[in-house]
Amino acid sequence: MSAPLLTLYRRITAWPGGHWMFSRAVCLRAPYFSTITPRFVSLEPGRCEVHMRDRRRVHNHIGTVHAIALCNLAELSAGVMAEATLPASMRWIPKGMTVDYLNKAKGTMHAIATPEKPLIESTSGYEWPVLVNVKDAAGTEVFRARILLWLSPRKPQAT
Repeated sequence: MSAPLLTLYRRITAWPGGHWMFSRAVCLRAPYFSTITPRFVSLEPGRCEVHMRDRRRVHNHIGTVHAIALCNLAELSAGVMAEATLPASMRWIPKGMTVDYLNKAKGTMHAIATPEKPLIESTSGYEWPVLVNVKDAAGTEVFRARILLWLSPRKPQAT
């Protein structure tokens, strides 16, 4: 069975304007991410692609995309990928992130989040590393993040 977020993505994106609507829905659930105005391009178990358009609001003082905007893009794509991948019996939370700024980030950014290791359904918590590569419109990798997610079993709901 698909994760609820993945099911929503598949339903909404079947309609014209669906990618925009899905992106807005995610930002309503997690409002901070609306600061980068993301646009989800693709979502499937183990992979999430998100665009961030070039806008003045994400620039730094030298006119390139701000480092923290790139971090937001990475965290968003990794988190949504995890949400679409995990079985209902598991949950996640970010534990840490390391980043590499590889080139000047100018223009539209394209992030792809994929796990480094296969998902294991477990009765105890463990770290699950996710790699996020961010490229510019020319295909040059400008930023890379490795995000450690802590996966653990969901606690049963009290009745």
